[in-house]
Amino acid sequence: MSKERARRRAEREAAAALLAQKRAAEAARRERWAARRRALTGWFRSAGARNRQSGILAERRRRQTATTVALVLAAVVLTWAFTESPAAVLLALAVGALGAPVLHTMLFRRT
Repeated sequence: MSKERARRRAEREAAAALLAQKRAAEAARRERWAARRRALTGWFRSAGARNRQSGILAERRRRQTATTVALVLAAVVLTWAFTESPAAVLLALAVGALGAPVLHTMLFRRT
């Protein structure tokens, strides 16, 4: 009986060792992948959903800000497309930069 028990225990230990070896290989593979990713993207600013707030108010604020930026950018691009003067484009850029907060307030004022 003890020989059978020892044989089963040896089989269990061999299976556990094989499983541990597979887990170690997978962990090493994941670590190599993470190191490669850090090497390639380490100098980039971490962008994405991980770093930003995810609530309804934050989403509304992002949408409003994107709308304001798109309108100011559209005004500058239209000025650039339909005028010959570089001074007019620079003036549109300056007015857009200074007027963006006013435009945002006028568009999205809460009453």
